[in-house]
Amino acid sequence: MLADALEGDVHLRALVTRGLVELEGSADVADKFRFWFGDTDAFELLDATIGEVAGRLHLSWRVRLQAPRLGDGWRVVEQQTYVTCAESGRIARIDLLCTGYIP
Repeated sequence: MLADALEGDVHLRALVTRGLVELEGSADVADKFRFWFGDTDAFELLDATIGEVAGRLHLSWRVRLQAPRLGDGWRVVEQQTYVTCAESGRIARIDLLCTGYIP
């Protein structure tokens, strides 16, 4: 479960097609990811990378998905994230950039 990987006071700052999203707290952040990816009928991972940039974890993924809320057909979305982990090893901060769902 994603919430288990997050600090209780995790901060998410995300630039998405609708604008800036800022959330605090593991439940709210996990709910946002669930909203973005949880209601899919089909899901395919196209690409993913893991690395490090100046002491921060860099994660990126590109997926192809179908979801009723997005309309008919497949969509592709890519997200780039930079993550700061706490001493506990759980995620304390996520800075995210999203392409939006592209037909």
